[in-house]
Amino acid sequence: MSHDETRYQVAVANRILAAFGLASELTASVGHASMRVPEAPDTFLIKGRGYELDILSELGPDDMVLCDLEGNKLEAPEGVSQCYEVKMHSCIYRAFPEIQSVVHAHPRFTILLSVLDKRLRPMRNEGARLVQKDIGVYPHSKLILTDEDGMGVADALKQHGQAALLKGHGAVTAGADLEESVMNMVQLEEQAQLNAWAFSLMGRDHPYTSDALLAEAAAQPPFWQVPHFGMHAPPARAPRGSGDFRGHGLWAYYVDKVSRDL
Repeated sequence: MSHDETRYQVAVANRILAAFGLASELTASVGHASMRVPEAPDTFLIKGRGYELDILSELGPDDMVLCDLEGNKLEAPEGVSQCYEVKMHSCIYRAFPEIQSVVHAHPRFTILLSVLDKRLRPMRNEGARLVQKDIGVYPHSKLILTDEDGMGVADALKQHGQAALLKGHGAVTAGADLEESVMNMVQLEEQAQLNAWAFSLMGRDHPYTSDALLAEAAAQPPFWQVPHFGMHAPPARAPRGSGDFRGHGLWAYYVDKVSRDL
C-alpha cells in the first residue's frame, strides 16, 4: 500500500483524538481524522469501517483507507470500507483546495451547545480566537452520506473557515495540517465546556473574554523580544508547515504518547 508516511500520520492523529477524550468511552469508535496525500492532493487517507476492533485508539497505519475526492475507496485493508461519513471529508476537500486536513468528532459539550443554539464565546486564552468569530451550524443531526449532505457541511464551514457545528452531531474542524485540524477540535470542545458552565451559572448572556481583551493580547510582542529574556531570536524549533510531523510542545508529547507501539 502506498503513501506510508501519510498513513502513519493519519493513524496517529486518530489516536490523539482518543487520547484527548474526543473518541473514547461511549464514542471510542466514533469520529475520524483525514489528510490529503501531499504527492496526490486529489486523494486523502482516512479511518475506515469494518475492522475486527473498530476503536480509534487501536488503529495503525495499515488500517487507513485511501479515497478520491468523490469519496470512492481506492485502497483499503481487506473487508474494510470508507467511514460512513466519507462525504463530509471529500466534499470539504473539493470545496476548499487550501484545506489539507479534516476532523469530525462528537464532543459532548460542543453537541450540547449546538442543540441549545448557544453561540460559543471566548472563555480562556487557549482557543479563544477559534470561537471569537461566530461558527456556522449544519442544521441536521443525520449521518452525512450523500454529496448534498457533504456540501451542506462544507457550506456551514464557509462561515468560519476552520470549524462548523453539526446540530446534535458534533463538529467538523479543518486545517493546513493534522496538528491544526485536531487541535482545533480539542480547543473547540474546551471552549464549549467553559461556555456550558458559564451558561449554567449565569445564563445565556454570561460574561466572556471581550474582543478588546483579545486585541490587547494580540498586540503584545513575542516573549523572546521582551528585554529581560535577553534573546535575539525565537527559540529554535521546527516551524509550522516544515513537514516535521512531530512538531513541538503539546502536539509532540501526544504524538510520542500514542505512537510508541507503531
